[in-house]
Amino acid sequence: MIHTKDLSKAYSGKRVLKIDELGIPKGQSFGLVGNNGAGKTTYFSLLLDLIKPTTGNITNNSVVVDQSEDWKPFTSAFIDESFLIGYLTPEEYFYFIGELRGENKADVDSLVAQFEDFFHGEILGQKKYLRDLSKGNQKKAGIVAALIGSPDVIILDEPFANLDPTTQIRLKGIIKDLAEKQGVTVLVSSHDLMHVTDVCERIVVLEKGEVVKDLETNEATLKELEAHFSGSEQV
Repeated sequence: MIHTKDLSKAYSGKRVLKIDELGIPKGQSFGLVGNNGAGKTTYFSLLLDLIKPTTGNITNNSVVVDQSEDWKPFTSAFIDESFLIGYLTPEEYFYFIGELRGENKADVDSLVAQFEDFFHGEILGQKKYLRDLSKGNQKKAGIVAALIGSPDVIILDEPFANLDPTTQIRLKGIIKDLAEKQGVTVLVSSHDLMHVTDVCERIVVLEKGEVVKDLETNEATLKELEAHFSGSEQV
């Protein structure tokens, strides 16, 4: 589904990302972890053509991302609050995204209604602009907006940050359902090793812009990741 080949990104001659090859099959729940500056957001930004690669490319369902926009109809993402339109209410924003994705208001209302428990009564019908919501509620709105239009690929950068425990648990269920039951390719980056281990069947560790681990998730994965990041891993 997604294939990365000879990819690098450099700023003023300083390389921040270098991935020789990485394949993510359709329907996989894929986790990307690493310390600050490891290259996680850079990789997602390249995948969404927000920045251009220095070398190499990423293909999404055989479409070269930085050479064509044909990947956009089946790909969605929520990276941060910059993806929102602050002067719209959540409802207006959902309808706007729906229109972009060929969904009518009834379609959007039907989807959004499935996430009333996710919103905890704090988003819909509040007559608030997105800019006036808390960081957590902005994130909830952005994540649900990313589900509109039944995309084949969903990219979420730090989706668990700023969310309360109840919402984190609900979000884990949403991600699992997307990948396991609906066959959606879900890419998640997170600093929370426990959450990403819970929801992702595969986890890649980035360090200084390079892949240092590529793990299929099992019972030992969390301990292996903790050992890696604590520096106690046996060599």
